[in-house]
Amino acid sequence: MTQTGSLQHHSALPAFCQSRGVLAVVVLAQAVAIILAFSPGSEGDPWLRLGVISLFVHWTSLLSIAVLCRLRLRLALYRPWVQGLAALLTLLFFTLVVSLIAVPFLAGFHWQPAQSLWQFTLTNLLIAFIVGLLAIQFSAMHLERSLRIEAQSRAELDALQARIRPHFLFNSLNTAAELTHQDPAAAEQALLNLASLFRAAMHAGEQAQLQDEIALAKQYLALEQWRLGERLQVHWRLPKELVALTMPVLTLQPLLENAIYHGIEPAKKGGILDIELVQSARSVTLLISNTLPEQAVRSSKGNGIALENIRQRLALMYQQHAQLHCSRVEQQFRVKLVLPRTVEGQIA
Repeated sequence: MTQTGSLQHHSALPAFCQSRGVLAVVVLAQAVAIILAFSPGSEGDPWLRLGVISLFVHWTSLLSIAVLCRLRLRLALYRPWVQGLAALLTLLFFTLVVSLIAVPFLAGFHWQPAQSLWQFTLTNLLIAFIVGLLAIQFSAMHLERSLRIEAQSRAELDALQARIRPHFLFNSLNTAAELTHQDPAAAEQALLNLASLFRAAMHAGEQAQLQDEIALAKQYLALEQWRLGERLQVHWRLPKELVALTMPVLTLQPLLENAIYHGIEPAKKGGILDIELVQSARSVTLLISNTLPEQAVRSSKGNGIALENIRQRLALMYQQHAQLHCSRVEQQFRVKLVLPRTVEGQIA
């Protein structure tokens, strides 16, 4: 289990490498071009001026974000003010380069600036400097807001973990106590499994690898197997190799606990619990299905609360990229959990 997210690894620069970031820069650059082209006191045809300015600002902005995108991971190692300074210098550099190239290039199309080359360049640098400072200010506000939301999300995640934690630990303690008198060797293994569950519960707000979550789920099911005996039949269908995937600690165990508490345990003859993991290039899908008793003897309210807690925890980490669906088909309750393979900006 790992925990990341020290302040030095936060990027103060927006997500330029994503399509939405590029689109935002293009729209902002075009807005600046429109303001400059139609500003009061300007001479000449405003539409011709708009075309020239648009060409200029888009070349400057797109070249700048291309370089910043390539350097984003390295810049994230430095303080926010260093990142802002690097972004401003990059913008000024490409403003200078494009200004020096634009005049000779556009002269071939019989366009001449109203100013000399150096006046034209200095004016562009001044405009780029002002726009860059405004962009840095907005980026700083965005970073501050992101850190505040992350801190709030971490606190909410801790609270959600705490709400799930006591229930299964209490049941596991009872199971280990009963095994002490019946099978000392099994009791020893149960205590080891219980220690793993305690260890996981103490790491609220952190992340775990998929293979660690599955191992923890198997340890929990071993405790329940000792408690329920032949009434609990567990069928695992896992791939030979598990992909590297991080997820909130104790995501799988509460789903299995719900299946046993509401489906297997109330039935006189017990039931069957099926767990299948399907991996693809873009996502990992966990399918959990359990048989249901003929008559509902327990309220499903607790089940709904636990599932909603898990949904909130997944939303805090994956935003809208993770999915948790539940359905009832005849005498089976099915849960489908879909996790993305890669998501930028996961909560650490």
